[in-house]
Amino acid sequence: MKFQLDQLAHRREHLQALVARQRIELGLHVEPLRAPLALVDRGMEAVRYVRRNPLLVAGASTLFFALGKKGSGKWLRRGWLAWQLIRRMRMK
Repeated sequence: MKFQLDQLAHRREHLQALVARQRIELGLHVEPLRAPLALVDRGMEAVRYVRRNPLLVAGASTLFFALGKKGSGKWLRRGWLAWQLIRRMRMK
């Protein structure tokens, strides 16, 4: 019985060491994908926001086309800055 327990303990240690090496190796392979995956996450977040707020998107599009080329750029910049400010205030 003692021999079997010793074998199991040894096997467990071996497997734990193997798993630790595999985690490190996996981390090295995944690290280059971290930034692209973060970008995909932000894109998915934007899609979810648009799905939750379709009237807001429709209203913004209507306003954009109503203002024309010259006026829309100025208001888009202002809107973008306001949105960024609101997001930062919510995070704090």
